[in-house]
Parts: sequence; C-alpha cells; structure tokens
Amino acid sequence: MKPASLDFLKELLGTVSVTSQERPAQRVWLNYVKRFADRVETDAYGNAMAFLNEKGSPKVMIAGHCDEIGFMVQHITEEGFIYFTAVGEVDPALVRGQRLCVQTKNGPVLGVTGALAPHMQDRDKNPETPKLHECFLDIGARNRKEAQKLVRVGDVITFVDGFEILRGDLVVARGCDDRIGAFAAAEVIRLLKGDRKNRACVVAVSTVQEEIGALGARMAAYQLHPDVAFAVDVGQATDIPLVNKNRFGDVRMGKGPAIGRGSANHPVVVDRLERVAAKRKLPVQFSTDPRGTGTDADAIFWQRGGIPSAAIGVPNRYMHSPVEVVHLRDLEQAAELVAAFCRDLKDGERFVVKI
Repeated sequence: MKPASLDFLKELLGTVSVTSQERPAQRVWLNYVKRFADRVETDAYGNAMAFLNEKGSPKVMIAGHCDEIGFMVQHITEEGFIYFTAVGEVDPALVRGQRLCVQTKNGPVLGVTGALAPHMQDRDKNPETPKLHECFLDIGARNRKEAQKLVRVGDVITFVDGFEILRGDLVVARGCDDRIGAFAAAEVIRLLKGDRKNRACVVAVSTVQEEIGALGARMAAYQLHPDVAFAVDVGQATDIPLVNKNRFGDVRMGKGPAIGRGSANHPVVVDRLERVAAKRKLPVQFSTDPRGTGTDADAIFWQRGGIPSAAIGVPNRYMHSPVEVVHLRDLEQAAELVAAFCRDLKDGERFVVKI
C-alpha cells in the first residue's frame, strides 16, 4: 500500500466515529479525498461526498460507511458510576473488564468496566454473560456530581483499541467495520483521477448511521440518484476456528474481496464485476446474500424505483469486536476492482435485468 494511503487509513481508523457522532472521521475523509476529487460536499446529516467527472455518464456511487459501533451514556448513579447502552450491535461478552473511553465535549475521559474477581463469584453457579444493562463504567468519580462535571447523558463511548500491524499485511483495529469501506471509496477517486479511460461520473460517499439501519445511505442515494452503486463493506472471513463453513461459506483473508450474490445484488452488475475482475486478473471471492446484504446496498437499491447495486466485502475477522482484522491487499483490491469497473463502462451505459 502506498505510504500516503496507509497514513490515511491509520488516521481514519484512529478517529472516533460512533454512529451519530461521525464528524471527526468525516473531516479526516474529506481532507484526504479533496486532493483528488473535482469537488466535495456534505449533506444535512453529515454524509460526505466526493465528485469526479460530474458531466460523465453513467453516474456511479461508491458508498462506505464511516460510523462504528460503540456505547452511549445512559445513567449516572449517585455513587458516580456510569451505565450505558449499545449503539449498534455489540456483544455484551466483550464488555466486562475493559478500558473504555467516553467522548465528551471537553475531550476523552478514560474509564474501566467493572468486573468481579473470580474468587468473589459464586462458584456453585455457572458463569453467565452479563446483560449490557448490568455492566457499568468506573471513571474514578467520587459521586454523581463529580461525574457530571466530566460526562453527560448521551456522550458516546468506545473501546480503547487503535490501529496496529498484526503481521505482514494483516492489520488490527477497532472499527474496521466500515471505515475501511469509506477508505476504499476515497481510493477509487484517487485511482481514477486524471484517467482518460473513465467516462463515468464517479461519486464516493462516506455514509453515516449504517449501523442503525443504513440511514445515511438512504439519504445519499435519494439525493444522487446514481445509475449504478456499490457498497464496500467488511464481510465475514470464515478462515478461523469455530466457524461452520457449511453454514457460513468459505471466505478467506488474502484471497481478494468477496462479491455478493442474491437479494440487493443486481445480477447484471455482479456478472460485469466478475468479468472485469477476470480481465484485470484481480482475485475475487463470492458470498451469498439470500435475504439481504447487511450493508448500505440494502438501503440504496430500492431508491428512486430501483438502483442497480452490489455489495463488495473485504474479508474481516472478529467483526463487531475491538480487534477486527483485515488484509491490506484485499482492501486495495476492492478499490482496484471498482475503479476497473468504472473504466470498463461505456458512455451512458445502463444495467437492466432483461426478461
């Protein structure tokens, strides 16, 4: 990966972006992509868009959501302890005995989640995963009054886990889901900048509020009304112990991005992606989406009477945890695949299922 691109990825993954509080990450995204785009803009709720070759046709939308899962301050007790609720889908089993950080208007406030020592637990009972509302955060406050000087109800909370190289091209970070998709969308603009083979109008979108219903993508797709759209997101890597491949398929890290089949994935667009990948000798895998993709594509494809769409998944281990792992080459190839698709388009081309 190019050093400048890697630096951008590190900064993006290191910036807090819990759903509904995406502004810091969107600033990072815009500051990078505006170097390559013809223009950038944002909408009312903070979707960030970068435009290239606006007079071209067809119009291609590439969406990656910048929001991450996390928590939100729900209640502060008289003793100064904080109870919180989930923002997005969080596994309660990951919460106890962790360092968390409350993002306040005056800066981050460190806290730890309470965990009872094993020898203080009732050993006659099987240990149970705590319910999220049973977990609490200790920020070291002596009472509610002191805690309220530091945090307030509605402040978002994140795990304290940043970007690191795990080994080789494997990287680990909190929130790979899906700031790597937003990264890929920006990289498509970089790859196509000044490319005369590209006749399309290309719009990269870093969307908001995907983790609570792909809400930002709905707004952006309605506004842009593209002719074809891609949602670049993480996909489940199943090359780890405990995963039943008969149930979840066989998707491996380092073997290229996975193209979705079924539901929102437009069959003509998917076939074209496969042909483009073969022509450019880009490795791809396939995943099944029989009832939905679980990505922004689900919100995009039914807008405006139907927008031909496809989901492209970068294999990700340990999704929705503070230690998500992706392969840098898979990520690069996801951007290269979409850029190659754009170059392959004919002027004014449309995608229709012929009956």
